Amino acid sequence: MDSNNNSSSHLNSNITITSSSSTSSSTSSRYENQKRRDWNTFGQYLKNHRPPLALSRCSGAHVLEFLRYLDQFGKTKIHTPICPFYGHPNPPAPCPCPLRQAWGSLDALIGRLRAAYEENGGKPETNPFGARAVRLYLREVRDLQSKARGVSYEKKKRKRPPPPQQLPNPPPPSSGDQA
Repeated sequence: MDSNNNSSSHLNSNITITSSSSTSSSTSSRYENQKRRDWNTFGQYLKNHRPPLALSRCSGAHVLEFLRYLDQFGKTKIHTPICPFYGHPNPPAPCPCPLRQAWGSLDALIGRLRAAYEENGGKPETNPFGARAVRLYLREVRDLQSKARGVSYEKKKRKRPPPPQQLPNPPPPSSGDQA
């Protein structure tokens, strides 16, 4: 019995999308588990695509289509420019603006899928998750959501550890003060 037929769906000779029934270690990190779930979700999306799409034929445009599809499951209120709460981080009342995927969630998702693609045999130079169109789309979403929600998405500065403080040298012990 070929275990590959039970645990994975081959989309081309080098890259596979592994199903959730594959072996998963109980010691896997939360990141690794999420990355596997994201990879499986993307594989399911490709399978349900009309016409079905092989991963080897997947481009940045297909990744953008996937991200737009995910928007319908978003939980972040993104105000439209005509909304009276446009640019307010904490609106005082409800409004009919759409719920979307938050930029940070999409950015993290793309990072995980980009890593999963290469871990599953894809070449970095053909990685659709690293396509220029995807990077531009994420930047556009970040800027739009920043304006709409009145939230700054400044790049977090790394906190550098403060330089070790030099304590003043203690005075040398005097010959008469020994305890």
